[in-house]
Amino acid sequence: MFEPIARFWRTSIKRFGVYDKVVPFETTPSRLVPDHIVKPDYVTNKIVFITKKPEIKDEEQIKGMRSSCTLASNILRKIHPFIQPGVKTDEIDELAHTLSIEAGAYPSPLFYKGFPKSVCTSVNNVAVHGIPDLRPLQNGDIVNVDVTVFFNGYHGDCSKTFLVGDVDDQGLHLVHATEECLKQAIDVCGPNVPFCDIGMRIYRVAKKNKLTVLPAFVGHGIGKYFHGPPDIYHTINRYPGLMKPGMTFTIEPVLSHGNENTVILDDGWTVVTEDGSRTAQVEHTVLVTKDGTEILTK
Repeated sequence: MFEPIARFWRTSIKRFGVYDKVVPFETTPSRLVPDHIVKPDYVTNKIVFITKKPEIKDEEQIKGMRSSCTLASNILRKIHPFIQPGVKTDEIDELAHTLSIEAGAYPSPLFYKGFPKSVCTSVNNVAVHGIPDLRPLQNGDIVNVDVTVFFNGYHGDCSKTFLVGDVDDQGLHLVHATEECLKQAIDVCGPNVPFCDIGMRIYRVAKKNKLTVLPAFVGHGIGKYFHGPPDIYHTINRYPGLMKPGMTFTIEPVLSHGNENTVILDDGWTVVTEDGSRTAQVEHTVLVTKDGTEILTK
């Protein structure tokens, strides 16, 4: 029997809504990956490979990205009906891990720079990189599940913020507005579009909805490497460069009702909002095409 190392409590702040504020709980050991599963370099060689500039992929590489991204989105889709009050985030990790292994894929977060689990689960005031643990989800929670798989040599990455039971109106608004930010950000993408246009569009949608974009978290290039250029900022920025056909990257805005400040907890991973406000995040991996953009994790 695992006992919680800390407790959570119900927060009631007029402008943030009513929900359980989350602090770390006891978790379980990292899950095992069979020897036959091909592992990324950061596991086998302890090397994190990063390209020096945004990669323009050829047709074979794009085919590999489509395969890994389709698997990641399918796993996230299968997790959705599992999200219910009483389910532990560690059980979500177990499901995602099992589905990855059954498909012959490696769960990319596992041991990436020391991360101990196969997915990230970020509940309520946890902005990103929540470590799955033994805290049961509560009615009214919102939880982001971030799934990445390494499949046939390529990483596919996506996430969604799920509603747990009956979520209050402010929570619903936060999630729906974040989804709208992602949709409009993807709509703006295409050949020769500045990368910085993504952040401008997200900022405007967030401001219209009286929400805050957390600027510390960015999207990223992705391929045989987990993270690489370009950096995709989700608020006003001057990041240089233009999108070109064949580029693949993630867009993954994080929004909150409160201010933009966050704190990293003692586990070195879990990032929470300084003011206890809830956050929502959604993510797709996209491909720039000659005509526009293709959502690879749709």
